[in-house]
Amino acid sequence: MRLIAPPLRRTLAALVVAPLVLAVAACGGDSSADGGTADSSTGSGVADELRLGYFANLTHAPALIGVQQGLFDKELGDTTLTTQVFNAGPDEVEALFAGALDAAYIGPSPTINAYGQSDGDAVRIIAGAASGGAQLVVREGIDTSADLKGATLATPQLGNTQDVALRTWLTDEGLENSVEGTGDVTITPTPNADTLNLFRAGDVDGAWLPEPWASRLVVEAGAKVLVDERDLWPEGAFVTTHLIVATEFLEKYPDTVSALLRGHVAAVQFATDDADAAKASVNEGLRAAGSDAIPAAVLDRAWEELTPTWDPIASGLEQSAEDGFRAGTTETEVDLDGIYDLRLLNGVLAGLTLDPVSAGGLGQD
Repeated sequence: MRLIAPPLRRTLAALVVAPLVLAVAACGGDSSADGGTADSSTGSGVADELRLGYFANLTHAPALIGVQQGLFDKELGDTTLTTQVFNAGPDEVEALFAGALDAAYIGPSPTINAYGQSDGDAVRIIAGAASGGAQLVVREGIDTSADLKGATLATPQLGNTQDVALRTWLTDEGLENSVEGTGDVTITPTPNADTLNLFRAGDVDGAWLPEPWASRLVVEAGAKVLVDERDLWPEGAFVTTHLIVATEFLEKYPDTVSALLRGHVAAVQFATDDADAAKASVNEGLRAAGSDAIPAAVLDRAWEELTPTWDPIASGLEQSAEDGFRAGTTETEVDLDGIYDLRLLNGVLAGLTLDPVSAGGLGQD
């Protein structure tokens, strides 16, 4: 794993996408904590409602399983769980800042954006969710990075985690690219389902995608893997998805957040204990979320490409943020100290006699 520099020797930057979110966050009347009311007489910290966002992606398997298996509902008790499905992280950030979400499964780059845009006030990372599960897949005839000159590649959304990974890798390979779409390689942020159709039609030459979309292009459209992102990280471990919560909600409703984390840990355990049951649950969750189920051949391949985990792999977050800065999707420097609050997660893990996880010097654990 990549090591964290001694304390915050590097400073990082907030994403330039979603420029309005800071202004939205400043409107105090629309706080994301407004979704529930605590019993002030008891100080119970229990919300009436928890609004949770996630993607219809395999990299969000703990969310899909937690919802489908009723693991969140079981732990939340009388707190109503309301869910919303997104295509990519920047849209989730806007929803959080607009007060429409309380918690979200999301990638590291949009999380850093949220933290930076709000001067470290808006969100906290409270758990990991998945490692791995992202690849650059391309058409036949592209065998090296040099073959990409003049190519058009897709990512889920400007500034999302895969978008940053692609731009960073291209730059490291000596291929110019920009957020304006100029350079040796054209990058076109595109919804994942549209990318599959565009690739089949020959309108894009490849894409850096999370699972199951990378596997769908491979199995259903004849793409091949040019880069497995695991190969770019020490020991193949890097955060693809983690669980964040609005800071005000965390402070006001800690019991509800603990309940969410108990459901999350149970979902990760479900995913790792029985792969067949987990894959079936993911497909049921996708159908319930209004998406198509993943074909068996695609699901089997994709499942092997990722690892569900509650460890946020904090050792890689600074590097992810630095990559965003180098990729040109970030501009304003921001200190990441305090972005993690893993105290409630470690309390849940201790209750299950499981090992604690570390914030890597970037917050409380």
